[in-house]
Amino acid sequence: MTRLAIWKSIADTLSGEISANRYGPGDKLPTEAELAARFGVNRHTVRHAIAALVAAGTVHSRRGAGVFVTATPTEYALGRRVRFHQNVMASGRTPSRQILRLETCAADARETAALALQPGALVHVIEGLSFADAAPLAVFRSVFPAARFAGLLDVMGRLQSITAALAELGLADYTRASTAITAVSADPLLALHLRLTTGASVLRSVAVNVDLAGVPVEFGTTWFAGERVTLTVPGEQLA
Repeated sequence: MTRLAIWKSIADTLSGEISANRYGPGDKLPTEAELAARFGVNRHTVRHAIAALVAAGTVHSRRGAGVFVTATPTEYALGRRVRFHQNVMASGRTPSRQILRLETCAADARETAALALQPGALVHVIEGLSFADAAPLAVFRSVFPAARFAGLLDVMGRLQSITAALAELGLADYTRASTAITAVSADPLLALHLRLTTGASVLRSVAVNVDLAGVPVEFGTTWFAGERVTLTVPGEQLA
């Protein structure tokens, strides 16, 4: 058997195992050394097989981390009402969140402007990680006027849902007033949270939500793992 046939046979074997869900979306493949030992070949042959899988889009390589099975991106709608749990469930995934920070502090200049606050006003800051099927989808930072939502952090700590917490405090509905999306590179901390390599592509969304009277209630920034999400905008918002 020629060397070409060997690497292709390895690629076909791994592709078949991925199709059979032996390795699921987001799973890390064995190392080059482990695959070389398994198939009884040198690492150069394994590299050739992996390169073919990368070219086919079956797997992707993260420098310093390994080779991972490519996951189908989560569809995430950016409409007038953006609700994390609803969006992820609509894509067929299981949503979850991990809260990293609950703090009340003075608003900075950007938060003051976005929320139409007086200088020096206090805000509640909620930061955390959003997951789809246990894979980190995004890092988020949401800021709320403290004077309007007294007790928000206590309620959020109990309910773990921004929408539910706001509803308990009297805000039954709110809508998206603006969204700005920018492609940025992941810094080391962001990469750590999202399980990416430093410098990987991240989509940063900066948004303002308002109540039904048009008063700003939330200034949010979300950093989405670029390879795991497809952000969609309803057709009527493109007109």
